[in-house]
Amino acid sequence: MILYKKRRTYKYTMVESYSRKVKIYPPNKIGNNFLYLTEEGHLFLSEGYSWDGPSGPTIDTKNFMEGSLVHDALYQLIREQYLERKHRKYADELLREMCVNDGMSRIRAFFVYWGVRLFGKKHTKPDTLKAP
Repeated sequence: MILYKKRRTYKYTMVESYSRKVKIYPPNKIGNNFLYLTEEGHLFLSEGYSWDGPSGPTIDTKNFMEGSLVHDALYQLIREQYLERKHRKYADELLREMCVNDGMSRIRAFFVYWGVRLFGKKHTKPDTLKAP
């Protein structure tokens, strides 16, 4: 038996490491070489971490980039089954909050939030496949 994933294409790659405090506290450190979350709620993304930026019918503006980075990282932790799907709503709310804090209008952030609420669930499904 083998385990594998479909290849993803990413638009952006971190050139410096990044960290942020979030309100998710796993019992142990979780993640992989590029992305991990500590028991104290510190999310770390290493230099070289890649993500696809804002998704859907939207424009990749500067006030959307940091929020999309954190959102994509949290969704990846859910997809890779380090976090339960119940954390998806928090990830979506944090995206909205970060976008507003970075200067996005509340109206646009409202539509961003509802976009991920309505269409984001499929991006949290596990992506590891087995064969045969």
